Amino acid sequence: MGWRRAASVFLSRISLASKSPIPIPFANSRPSYSFHSPNPVFRFRCLRSFSAVASPISFVANQFESEVDHSYDFEPEDDDEIGKIPIKAYFLCTSINLKNMQSENLSNVVPPTSRASNYIALRYTDFPRETSGVRVKGGNTNCYRYMVVFQYGSAVLFNIEDHEVESFLDLVRRHASGLLPETKKDDYAVKEKPYLVEDMQGGPDYIVLKSLDTDSVRIIGSVLGQSIALDYFVSQVDSLVEEFADINRKMEKTGTFTMDKKKLLQLVGKANSNLADVILKVGLFERSEIAWRDAKYAQIYEYLREEYEVTQRFGNLDFKLKFVEHNIHFLQEVLQNRKSDLLEWCIIGLLSIENIISLYEIVKDSTPMQL
Repeated sequence: MGWRRAASVFLSRISLASKSPIPIPFANSRPSYSFHSPNPVFRFRCLRSFSAVASPISFVANQFESEVDHSYDFEPEDDDEIGKIPIKAYFLCTSINLKNMQSENLSNVVPPTSRASNYIALRYTDFPRETSGVRVKGGNTNCYRYMVVFQYGSAVLFNIEDHEVESFLDLVRRHASGLLPETKKDDYAVKEKPYLVEDMQGGPDYIVLKSLDTDSVRIIGSVLGQSIALDYFVSQVDSLVEEFADINRKMEKTGTFTMDKKKLLQLVGKANSNLADVILKVGLFERSEIAWRDAKYAQIYEYLREEYEVTQRFGNLDFKLKFVEHNIHFLQEVLQNRKSDLLEWCIIGLLSIENIISLYEIVKDSTPMQL
């Protein structure tokens, strides 16, 4: 009975297939194709010979390719902008009271990992609602914001948007003295790549790290803070050079100069204080303890110092200060000669008066007295 039932089912399926045959595309009629179709895949298929039975696989593939061509527009993403953490360095004053600032922001202070006492690092996590969550384009998971503040007047901000900068700088201005009329600024960036083979990699206006930890923040902040402070001191020395250049031009025209000793001493003090601040307060040649302890951070430290040409810029600053020093010595000698000439004329005057008095007494004594 089983084989009879199977045979009847097989015959019924054959009869149904004969009543409704599967239509074969292009079997009865052959449509005309245009060789100017915008689809290159379609043009290629038109050039090949057709078989009696169209291939359903080619038909489906052609349809899929056409849908992809018209439905999607693939554009390469800009890898340079993915995963960047913005860094902003500011120089806004000549001194910051770090002790008071640390006590006011105690909950945000990052515990120090070195004995350096000329800066503090602050970390913030209280994001505004519109900026909460992932902060960096590309899905970066580093959501902390950092601010590294230096005693000599620099502040370096990490992962902080432009519209939030002033609120952070106001925290610094509360404890600052000698505020500058114009704040100096510099921009940089860090790009995170967790699968980076090397410890770091340089790029145009950014540095690539495996991850941005607190020691990396300190190292990057120290170099950027020194660099922006060096810009300020270079501008101060440039003003000194320009002032002495004006004096030399006047001397060239008139053959003399009218500067008094007090003004010259003020220029001497300004030049010496700038050099002392660069070396002592900024600590331009002090080795970072974090870099000394770990070769990874030493590589970042040396790369950034070379990137910002810190040593070369200090060399240019020192050359300008030597020019100022040479002019100061020359003008001091001129003023000293003026003073010597004045003393000599005073002595000559006194001697002349003494000689006149002596002559008068001689003449008086030689005249006979009348009885």
